[in-house]
Parts: sequence; C-alpha cells; structure tokens
Amino acid sequence: MAINWYPGHMVVAQRKAEEALGSVDVVIEVLDARCPAATCNPVIDAMRVARQRPALKVINKIDLADPVVTQQWLDYFNAQEGVTAIGLSCKKAGESGRVLPAAKLLAPHRGVPQSDGLTPRFRVMMMGVPNVGKSTLINALLNRRIAGVGDEPAVTKLIKRYELADGTWLHDTPGLMWPKIALETDGLLLAASHLVGVNAYIDEEVANYLGEVLLERYPEALTARYGLDADETDGPGVIEAIAKRRGFRIKGGSPDYEKAAVTLLNDYRGGLLGRITLETPATRAAQLAALAERTAALTQALAEKAALDAAAKAQ
Repeated sequence: MAINWYPGHMVVAQRKAEEALGSVDVVIEVLDARCPAATCNPVIDAMRVARQRPALKVINKIDLADPVVTQQWLDYFNAQEGVTAIGLSCKKAGESGRVLPAAKLLAPHRGVPQSDGLTPRFRVMMMGVPNVGKSTLINALLNRRIAGVGDEPAVTKLIKRYELADGTWLHDTPGLMWPKIALETDGLLLAASHLVGVNAYIDEEVANYLGEVLLERYPEALTARYGLDADETDGPGVIEAIAKRRGFRIKGGSPDYEKAAVTLLNDYRGGLLGRITLETPATRAAQLAALAERTAALTQALAEKAALDAAAKAQ
C-alpha cells in the first residue's frame, strides 16, 4: 500500500529541529500507546544520540491502550541506554505534571548553581510524529491554550519556544516522520491510529489490516461490537460483516465497504472497541527479524547476480 509518508515540509522541519537540538538538555518524545514502536521516529533517536541528549519517552493515550501491553512497552524503553519512559493520558487533569520532574532527572546538572551564582535554565524539546498529543501536552504544561490542537496530523508548523512557570524553556516542534519506512506495517499502524493525513491512504486497505490485527489479538472485541464470528473470517471479512450487520449499502444493494471500513477505523480510534494495543515488543521483534532475513536474502541474490554478470562479461 502506498502512503504519502514524508511530505516535503518535513525536510525543512527536520533540519530546523536538528539545529535547535544543540541548545536543549532533554528530548521529550511523545509516542502513541496503541503503537509505541511505530510512532518512535528513528530520525529523532539518531539526532539526539549524535548530540548525546537523553530522552524521555512519553507513552501517551494509555487510556485507549491495553494496560498489560503498555507495561511491556515501558519495560522495553526503560531498558534502553539514555532513555526513561513514562505512561500517561495528557488529556487527563494532573497527569502532565509527571513529565517535567521525570525529564529533570535526566539533566541533574541544570539544578546546580554556577560560580556566578546563577542556576542554568532547564531546556527541553518536545518531539514526535504528527497527532500523538504533543500540543495537548504542551498546553497542559503551560496551563493555557497556546499550542495549536486538532484532530488532524501536522497542526504545528513551526518550532516555537515557550517559558513555563518554573523558568523551563520548552521547544515545540512540528510532527516529524522519517524519509523511508522500513516496515510497511508501520505505515498501516499509523494510518489506522489517525497519525498520518487521511489523503495519504485508502481507508479500506488500512481497515483490512486493522481487522486482521484485531482478529489475531482482540477477537472478542469484534464479537462484542459487531456480533461477528471471529473464528470464521479474515480482515476483509470483518469489513463485509460490518457492512451487512449495519445495513451499509450502495446504490444497487451491494455492501458499502468504504462506509464499513470508516466505521471500524473510527470505532478503534474512539476507544469503542475497548483498550487495544496493535503491537507488542514481541511482535515488533518478530517483524524486524523477518525484515532482516528478507534483506539478507535480497543482498545475497544481488551479489550472486553481479558475480554471474561479471563472469559472463569476462568470457
């Protein structure tokens, strides 16, 4: 499936973020609890590691995610060098108050007065893919609506700096994707979770994949919501069953698969299917291992072809 993964404005945004990163102490990367690894931008990790900046991974929207799997992801990220992870729902009152104290623990030198008697100002940069809740979190930290908030990706267009009540400087960056997606399923997960623009994908294709994941991980949710027999269908079958059970028809009486696909996507995004996480550390590891195997096989095939071509030319 083709997804318009890397809009042109992100090239400029990435360069500006990399320049600004040199003046901050801690990177706060906001992730979506329903697909934490898919929302973890490798470009952000590369930039901060190059600058030797620690990261606070904020796993947001835990109220929509499977709590057991959320704990698995917290353990996964907290085991990484230079990374601390916390889980919260930044829309819930008071939960955003955990963010700055956790970030300050990663830069304790900023609380030590210097020889001139001044205490260095603490500086953080908020980063993440579009629509994971960065602006909502910033507004909660500021206790006023400053950063733009919307239910469409890429609301924030420019890097902005805010001063918090305790004197912290907080840099807000646009939602950043990365140039090349390694796992096609990452694009599908982000599209299903409404983290890329609706014009970048086809609803039915994303919903078919979502249906397959739900059948494998949360079949009871599909049965409870739509009354279908999860043991006797597949991803497209989920969409067809929703269309038939909800009476979605197009002119001529055929099932309206598009309307059924949008219904499944909206029900998942709105939490109407329950608390769901679409990937686990185990499923992620299996996908990466399969990708490495495919890459190695392709590399070997290309090398063998090059050797045969060279031998043929030498004759």
